[in-house]
Amino acid sequence: MIVKEAMSSHVQWISPDIPIADVARMMRDNRIGCIPVGENDRLIGMITDRDVTCRAVADGSDLNEITARDVMSKGMFYCFEDEPIEKAAQLMCEKEVHHLTVLNRQKRMVGLISLGDLALKGDQATRSEVVQLAARDAARHRAA
Repeated sequence: MIVKEAMSSHVQWISPDIPIADVARMMRDNRIGCIPVGENDRLIGMITDRDVTCRAVADGSDLNEITARDVMSKGMFYCFEDEPIEKAAQLMCEKEVHHLTVLNRQKRMVGLISLGDLALKGDQATRSEVVQLAARDAARHRAA
């Protein structure tokens, strides 16, 4: 199976200047856990529900004053839509992330793929990698 067959294709990106309160509402209303951040027609980062929680709420920041840029994870990890999903799973494990931006060969964003997508649609080997990543995360939580 290739990434295009497993990814979510209904993905938009946001400006880095959007207030975090608006980002959190977008995540809630759309039932999503992350949103790519772009500027000048380029992806510059990803903001996750964990970023909102740990970098904004936990710090006691005014959620109407800080922006996506203030709490996003900078840089992007991505895969291509025509690659095998096993490659996406391997990259998620290497980079320790739960989502990858999916690009076409012209380097335009066409979707997102998540651990959940891999768990639901992957073969046994791919699901095994997902289990390893989930187990690593669970061990970190127990140690904290």
